[in-house]
Amino acid sequence: MDNKKTVAFQGMRGAYSEQACREKMADWNHLPCNTFEDVFDHVESGSVDLGMVPVENSMAGVVSDSYDLLALHNLHIVGEHYLQVHHCLLGVKGASIENIGAVYSHPQALAQCHSFIRKHGWKRCSVYDTAGAAATLSSQGHGEEAAIASELCAELYGLDVLGRDIQDSARNTTRFLVISKNGECEPQADVPHKTSLLFEVRNIPAALYKCLGGFATNGVNLTRLESRPVPGKGWSYHFYLDFQGRQDDPQCILAIEELKFFTNSLKSLGCYPEAINKMG
Repeated sequence: MDNKKTVAFQGMRGAYSEQACREKMADWNHLPCNTFEDVFDHVESGSVDLGMVPVENSMAGVVSDSYDLLALHNLHIVGEHYLQVHHCLLGVKGASIENIGAVYSHPQALAQCHSFIRKHGWKRCSVYDTAGAAATLSSQGHGEEAAIASELCAELYGLDVLGRDIQDSARNTTRFLVISKNGECEPQADVPHKTSLLFEVRNIPAALYKCLGGFATNGVNLTRLESRPVPGKGWSYHFYLDFQGRQDDPQCILAIEELKFFTNSLKSLGCYPEAINKMG
């Protein structure tokens, strides 16, 4: 009987989300899911222990699906991971880069390889998953089509690597969050922590400015601020905020107390050890 814990990720085998799982939780079972919503549903139902979801990329920006689902589900962030992304151009066996006319991948990957694709004048074709693009190419493609995916996908789906590190920036990095149903992780002594909040501001002048003022006056460093529409409320937005520190740090307590005065709602998404971003 397999007693390993399971972490769910979006995509087929070989997806970058699976690579993140392999790096952070190598000895776990890794469960592929068709959609981000499937990942959240599995975690919320308890059928898996954790989920691994991307939230932002250093080149292409925010992954909006993940942020929107964090607002809809009652889950906790218990960790983060930075994955350095190495995009490869994959073709069917015997394919030549000179004959490629169209390239398939997730919109984020296409955006991250914009200059390379433009240089060759290829048609850009968006699909839902980098690994899915590779799998489809393997089963249905021909020599005039290529996929942008990981080198692991070439191994898994029997494809040739026509180009390595084709992304526009060598520092291309994706930040992932680890989500859990069963509460926040236990704070670790002498380890830097990060806290994530979700809040909706009051409808008053300079509300967001006032919400953030407590962090400035108490010396709490913000690392992320993202706005997303509130479902079902036209022209209303809530904000995701990450700061360095734990919720029980004295200066963080003061900053959060001030934040509460200018919000209609405030939810803690989690406090977790801060991961090291090797690419800075």
